[in-house]
Amino acid sequence: MHIEITRPTKTSAVLTVKADKAELEEVRRDVLKKLGKDVKVSGFRTGRVPPEVVEKNINQQLYQQEFIEEVVQRLYPKAAKEHNLRPVDRPELAIKSFVPFTELTFEAKVAVLGEVKLPDYKKIKLERKTAEVTKKEVDEVIENLLTQSAEKKSVKRTAKNGDQVLIDFAGKDTDGKAIKGADGKDYPLVLGSKTFIPGFEDNLEGKKAGDETTFDVIFPKDYGVSTLAGEKVTFTVSIKDVKEVVKPKLDDAFAKTVGPVESVDQLRKDIEKELQIEKQRQSDTQYESELVRKITKYTKLDIPQALIDDQIGRMMDELKQNLTYRGQTIKEFLELKGTTEEDYKKKELAEQAEERVKASIVLSEISEKENIQVTPEELEMRMQVLKGQYQDPQMQQELDKPESRHNIASRMLSEKTVAQLAAYATKD
Repeated sequence: MHIEITRPTKTSAVLTVKADKAELEEVRRDVLKKLGKDVKVSGFRTGRVPPEVVEKNINQQLYQQEFIEEVVQRLYPKAAKEHNLRPVDRPELAIKSFVPFTELTFEAKVAVLGEVKLPDYKKIKLERKTAEVTKKEVDEVIENLLTQSAEKKSVKRTAKNGDQVLIDFAGKDTDGKAIKGADGKDYPLVLGSKTFIPGFEDNLEGKKAGDETTFDVIFPKDYGVSTLAGEKVTFTVSIKDVKEVVKPKLDDAFAKTVGPVESVDQLRKDIEKELQIEKQRQSDTQYESELVRKITKYTKLDIPQALIDDQIGRMMDELKQNLTYRGQTIKEFLELKGTTEEDYKKKELAEQAEERVKASIVLSEISEKENIQVTPEELEMRMQVLKGQYQDPQMQQELDKPESRHNIASRMLSEKTVAQLAAYATKD
């Protein structure tokens, strides 16, 4: 095999491969053996026809096609490996010359991962913080528990802070056009909960069941939907019911109804413990992400656009799936954002996708350098844990798929690599 290589860019390569006669002859014999299994010739048992007879009794077009495909499948990977290429996509193939079964030259254009230059990651330090829980956070949880257990009684008086109102509402823009997503029916809203746009709840105080009110609200400038950020919206709200929220007394008897505790003091300690665990988990996740970003920042690498495009595609699929769960289509989502799918990909997803790809490559390089591996026993243990968490038969079948096992193993490898990096980052 003779190979010529050119590198049009740092993330692409063109291989021109000319097979030698010995390689072609080996492939020819193997293809005839494969095709000969189904050839029927008088005087010979099926599957026992000699190669030279098979060659005369098969479709010549199919014969040549199978031959060319087999040569390319065998030689392309060898050629890429010989030149230390790391392809990230299927090659674009072209046959440059072909003399049936004696000469074959083909060209393979392929996107490849450029050189990766890792920093001295063992010297990159990042302090790990211990999560702390405040008294206010514990009080907020207890207040929520009291609210959940509260008795709600309909009253004929006007609504005040702390009451729950049942409302229908609809929002219109400055042109009087209805805004999709800014409406609701039979919505229970606790006044003072600050769950709506600032100013919305204030306008409902002093209103009673049967009242209808119209008022303007200015959406925050950092609002998630760009088309509404900083905009004035006119809401029309119908109050259908006003309920007084009567919370139970915070005492030991109430504490016993919440969990396996005997007193309010024990309840507070349990809440503080659970909050600490959750906040530490979040803190650790943020820490690991920040550490990987820091190492990635100092890594020099060239990424093929194909990898970024593939990641953007996966992110779009995730978004569409999440929107489906929320009862919203991608078209509705983009309309609320005031953008198109292509612009959303470029402005909202491209940078994030590139960061994800870079982080994945960096972790892969480090895991190889550190010889970090996931053993079959470790993978099997994780699979059993996951199967224990998901009892749905369909999910069980999904977990048994080879691609699922591969994805989980990759995730575990990343986890182990990040853990090793964190050990280096916190070591004195």
